Amino acid sequence: MSKSVQDEEMKSGAHAAGAEGAGSNGGGGSAGGGKGRGNGGGKGGNNDVVLPALGFFGTIRFVWRQLTSMRTALFLLLLLAVAAVPGSLFPQRPANPSVVTQYIEDNPVSGPWLDRFQLFDVYSSVWFSAIYLLLFISLIGCVIPRTAQHAKAMRSQPPRTPRRLSRLPHYGALAIPADAGVTASSAVQDAAAILKKRGYRVDTRDLGGGRPSVGAERGFMKEVGNLLFHTALIGVLLSVAIGGLFGYSGQKIIVEGETFVNTLVGYDSFEPGANFDKGQLDPYSLRLDDFNVEFERQSEANYGQPLSFTAKMTTTPAPGAEPEKQVLKVNEPLTVGGTSVYLVGNGYAPVVTVRGGNGNIAYQGPVVSVPSDGAYTSSIVIKAPDAKPSQLGFVGLFLPTAVVGEDGRTIASDPDPLNPQLLLDSYYGDLGLDGGDPKNVYALDVSELNQLNGRQLDSGGIVLRANETYELPEGKGSISFDGLKRYVALDIHHDPAKLAALITSSLALLGLIMSLFIGRRRAWVRAGTHEDGRTMVEYGLLARGEDYRLEGEQKTLRSQFDKKWLAQTIPESTGEPAGNVGRQHDVREEK
Repeated sequence: MSKSVQDEEMKSGAHAAGAEGAGSNGGGGSAGGGKGRGNGGGKGGNNDVVLPALGFFGTIRFVWRQLTSMRTALFLLLLLAVAAVPGSLFPQRPANPSVVTQYIEDNPVSGPWLDRFQLFDVYSSVWFSAIYLLLFISLIGCVIPRTAQHAKAMRSQPPRTPRRLSRLPHYGALAIPADAGVTASSAVQDAAAILKKRGYRVDTRDLGGGRPSVGAERGFMKEVGNLLFHTALIGVLLSVAIGGLFGYSGQKIIVEGETFVNTLVGYDSFEPGANFDKGQLDPYSLRLDDFNVEFERQSEANYGQPLSFTAKMTTTPAPGAEPEKQVLKVNEPLTVGGTSVYLVGNGYAPVVTVRGGNGNIAYQGPVVSVPSDGAYTSSIVIKAPDAKPSQLGFVGLFLPTAVVGEDGRTIASDPDPLNPQLLLDSYYGDLGLDGGDPKNVYALDVSELNQLNGRQLDSGGIVLRANETYELPEGKGSISFDGLKRYVALDIHHDPAKLAALITSSLALLGLIMSLFIGRRRAWVRAGTHEDGRTMVEYGLLARGEDYRLEGEQKTLRSQFDKKWLAQTIPESTGEPAGNVGRQHDVREEK
């Protein structure tokens, strides 16, 4: 609001106050012969100030403007970052539901309350989704009008030349000798050419009376970068949302020689997106041909540390397609059927054969063991529900290189299978697998079972080396250690929007760089003719915002002006404007 408008409003307000008067805090009063009414009583005139009502549409407009302001967008972005913190503090149900269940059992008071506030499902919670959607809407409402305004600004002419260029933060003046043959008009044209060559958008003006000038502006790409950053941020949010809706991830353990087919029943665990459909699963297959681990053998300090993991795999992109040989390594995933396959774990799978008391084979094949240390000391559980007459179960350890320690106990001393052994306890009874309830394959509930072998029993524990067989007590059957294989644990991800997320995040980074390192600048050059025939030139520069490089720009322009005209420099400390140059509107209006 201009000063003149403010003065008029102040005068109008004073006149109204003098005519009607004003009471205060409940008492009537008079001023200038008028009667007024206070907050609590008294008589007043007919000119009381009535605040306009926003109404329904006015309220909607006000809320929309507040939501789409840049301040709100930044606040929501910060709030989204803060809202994501509980996802790192508490276990998340989509990643590991068993850990969440155990956490609630261990914390019977706080656990259920945390679950009510969806702190175990942070990224799919109502409150996190609300912040996410509000940020999305705020960015869209902020970017669209700013884009329209900037497009209009890019088509407009550079601002008018200020009246006093000497008031600009960076100002200079110079004189072109009369015998140089440079007129005021040609000097302005030369300056316009120099500025245009440096990337300025220029506009030459001649107001008559020998007062030519040029206005120039550059740095529009700074705002373009700012808009690109916010637009790309919208793209990132949209890509993440699409990936969460239509993507999926799963885990699978594959033993050497086995094949995985990309179907729902083929996964060990599976986490679908909100709008996932099983038709999205591409019918590819993976076979683990061989898995090699290289351990450190040269350095004593790091002896036994893993150096590399290499899985040689055969992939078939579709039924009937030609199989392909590929290599899978840590941080070098495979891409097949639109999914990315990551190597996240490995271990040993002893091949065992379990026979029941009737001599029939109840179980035969590799059993996955779970390593617990660098020497691959691994826990193992073997279940044989088809054993007759009693179901059999085994719990124990697998040691790749078994040695007897100083305390007389057998331990693993090396991760390579130099002396593999199985140390097992055996049980018989109902394993609880016939009821249809899901059971953990890596755990065995022995509370309802009868123990056959154990270190504390007279029968002792089972110790099996490769190609050995152990006959169970009471004629319950036998178990043999037939061989050894390796396995890999795979993490399989499908994200249909990952390419879009990569592109938009790269564009966001590019836009941020542009907005930070491109300066928005304006420059003006004005020329006039002195009484002694010299052509007087003055110029000034102004930055939109902070620009520490503007002084260097002034020096560069001055150098090019001197090179162009071979001018004699007017001392800039005097602050004298060039002679006979026209005076236009003050620079304060331009600011």
